[in-house]
Amino acid sequence: MARWQPNASQRLAVAALELFEEQGYDNTTVIEIAERAGLTKSTFFRHFPDKREVLFGGGTMTGLVIDGIAAAPAGAGPLEAVAHALDVIGREAFTLDRREFGARRQAVIAANPELREREALKGLGLTTAMIDALERRGVPGLTARVAAELGALAWEVAYERWRDPANSDDFGELARRALTEVQAASASC
Repeated sequence: MARWQPNASQRLAVAALELFEEQGYDNTTVIEIAERAGLTKSTFFRHFPDKREVLFGGGTMTGLVIDGIAAAPAGAGPLEAVAHALDVIGREAFTLDRREFGARRQAVIAANPELREREALKGLGLTTAMIDALERRGVPGLTARVAAELGALAWEVAYERWRDPANSDDFGELARRALTEVQAASASC
């Protein structure tokens, strides 16, 4: 087997998802995932710290959120900076070719309490990353927290809609729409 394998992390994620669907999360080992991907166990651990993380992309989303908020235009308000980050995520991570994978991934997560917990923790981490990135832009703490919480809720709504095979909108469009809806709902409270 070659030392370097192209697309190793993607291959591992696909292999893990297939195995989790076939035999369940608890009954799948890291060795089985690596073998299904045509890789070694050590290659698996170079990409992911454990088998749970294979479905969560390491720190990819956190990096995209931080970079997206930092790259928002200088005059953008907090929610516009968050929207910019959601656009970046749509272009980089939630592409149309990954929609089916996203729906299958969510079904596996929904079937396992450990994975649901991991997803909740990842969500909290992403919200914290949004808050920190907004504060680095000079947004006051409470405003940064509210914008990040609204952004996280919009992300969840958009991701749910994006996974629906009947929906053909791209993630960025869905996220901006969801952010507008969340903002309107919070104003009417």
